[in-house]
Amino acid sequence: MEPISITGTPKTPTVHFDSEKGKVEIKGRSIPENSIEFYKPLVDWLEQYLSNPATLTEVNIQLEYFNTSSSKCILDVFKKLEAIYKSGNEVIINWYYEEDDEDMLEAGEDYQSIIKIPFKMVEIEE
Repeated sequence: MEPISITGTPKTPTVHFDSEKGKVEIKGRSIPENSIEFYKPLVDWLEQYLSNPATLTEVNIQLEYFNTSSSKCILDVFKKLEAIYKSGNEVIINWYYEEDDEDMLEAGEDYQSIIKIPFKMVEIEE
């Protein structure tokens, strides 16, 4: 499977999905003009990855900010990851947030309450 590598912009996050390494990374700001259009290839990639995932899939989410439409798309990404986890593969989600960013910590906790995958809240010290 081809990896996905997208360079971030002021409105879209940096994305690295690598099936061989079992790495899924989304970093930066997510306020694209059209969230569904931006995230659809990522969800489609995970759908393909589901058929032959790595033994361990490590997910690193480090967002400074995301808008409401992105939050729904991020949930879709997590649902695909949950399917991988439920099929008996190991998935670890690292949710990074800055130490004074209560909103981002809460967002991670909200996702954690919906998705049945172990989440690790990782505080970034400034």
